[in-house]
Amino acid sequence: MLPHKQIEARLHSAVRAVLPDADLAGVLVRPCPDAKFGDYQTTSLMALAKARKSNPRQLATDVLAKLDVAEVCERVDIAGAGFLNFWLKPSVLQAALTDAASGKHLFFEPTPQPRTAVIDFSSPNVAKPMHVGHIRSTILGDSLARTLRLLGHRVVTDNHIGDWGTQFGMLLVGWKRELDAAALQADAIGEMERIYKKLSAECKENPATLEAARQELVKLQGGDVENLRIWREMIALSQVQFDTIYGRLGVNFDHTLGESFYNPRLAGIVEELVAQGIARESEGALAIFFEDSPQLKDQPALIRKSDGGFNYTTTDLATLAHRLETWQPDEIIYVTDGRQQLHFQQIFAGFRKWRGGKAEGGKQKAEIKFAHVWFGSILGEDGKPFKTRSGETVKLADLLDEAEERAFKVVSEKSADLPEAQRREIARVIGLGAVKYADLLPNRQSDYVFSWDKMLALSGNTAPYLQYAYARIRSIFRKAEGTPSIQPPIPSIQLGQPEEVALAKQLLTFGLTLEAVAEEYRPNFLCNYLYDLAGRFTSFYEACPVLKAEPEVRASRLALCELTARVLRQGLEVLGIEVVEQM
Repeated sequence: MLPHKQIEARLHSAVRAVLPDADLAGVLVRPCPDAKFGDYQTTSLMALAKARKSNPRQLATDVLAKLDVAEVCERVDIAGAGFLNFWLKPSVLQAALTDAASGKHLFFEPTPQPRTAVIDFSSPNVAKPMHVGHIRSTILGDSLARTLRLLGHRVVTDNHIGDWGTQFGMLLVGWKRELDAAALQADAIGEMERIYKKLSAECKENPATLEAARQELVKLQGGDVENLRIWREMIALSQVQFDTIYGRLGVNFDHTLGESFYNPRLAGIVEELVAQGIARESEGALAIFFEDSPQLKDQPALIRKSDGGFNYTTTDLATLAHRLETWQPDEIIYVTDGRQQLHFQQIFAGFRKWRGGKAEGGKQKAEIKFAHVWFGSILGEDGKPFKTRSGETVKLADLLDEAEERAFKVVSEKSADLPEAQRREIARVIGLGAVKYADLLPNRQSDYVFSWDKMLALSGNTAPYLQYAYARIRSIFRKAEGTPSIQPPIPSIQLGQPEEVALAKQLLTFGLTLEAVAEEYRPNFLCNYLYDLAGRFTSFYEACPVLKAEPEVRASRLALCELTARVLRQGLEVLGIEVVEQM
């Protein structure tokens, strides 16, 4: 068991001895924010004391009297209003590193209580090019899925594509009137985008065209054979584009269930909501009202329009029902931009009124967590929404192409002696990694400015800096006269210098960082952790000779190098970012 887990288990025992009725789920041990106060810390006792209207420092004193961590800690201090600060024994730190070097763990352990999470992310629209706005949802959702899977949870990823709705009436009119077969073969998405733009503009000017689009949509919804054939072809052509983009990004989905999948359920759901008194008529439409919610009492959720049509709310309620019935998840996570916050508040509240949070299989309301993981916008360097120079939306494929080309110029300047094919591959890894990392690094709820120069820089908190740190460590082993990595017997790791200790303690908190990412849906915690790790490694490498050290010290320091490389590689992989052995 890792040191912080040992401390946490013994802390739980001590709290239970003092407060037998305490909820231990919130009694956590976390890294100390400032190393001068200790290695680990718990602030949980203050909340327990506050709930009981007792003195938190007295509770900390009582818990400490029952706490036995002598095997793990040099000392435990009470600080502030009731913190407990823990100082690890050097021998425990060294043992944890030696275990990691031998492959017993990489500073994290699979959770003993795995849960099932469904993650809904990316969600592009059929017949339209994926654009820069899709990258945040795609990259963030993929990173959360990777994190949860690494920690031992069951993850179901579902790409809820936009493949139904009013736009298909326009597309069907345009397909029948305007389609250029050669253009469709050369660039299917471009041709479908062209006819959609043309028909959309025409519908605004010409009532006859708008009526034709409505009629084509009604035929599609009614099961017209020809319209269904064209619609299915649009989906298949779009999926080719999606698969190409996702392939480049290394993103996979377990399921791709579009809006159309849920269409047969919508009328029944509306009838059920009306029958249960959850939805009622309002100005010819049907809506769910939330009189018992202070936040939503003036925000009814429309589920059937006055013309009888359904909308996103109806579809999303059907989607939630399907996911709970099919996968029995403990948690459903939606990754979208911040503009949809009200929508998901309504969906979650409406679903709980309807189903009470229960899924088939008997899961209770309290066990199912609905999370809307929302994010801010990508801005250009002018502070406005990121666009092309001509003011168009930036297509995602074009963005990825430019990332690789810009990275290729950087790689060619730095390593002109490498063969072009190798430079192209390094540029692919660096360019795509730079785009992903720049998107994951900010607080996800903030807007961020897209800057090629910053994201491709080899210094500062960037993917190329971390990828270079990894490649630099691999170069140490290439110089180590045939020692490609740590070989058995695994050396006992010695921590004689302050820089070795600082690096070791940073490595030890990798698992806690992953857990924080999973709990709060914030991959930026991991970005900052890896950046700090690379900085600690640089300080260690500059202060502690590796290859020129005495044999026993050399072996120990090579083990620290290897562990750092493993954590960098694993951490970047969780972010969906590849590494290269040489840059």
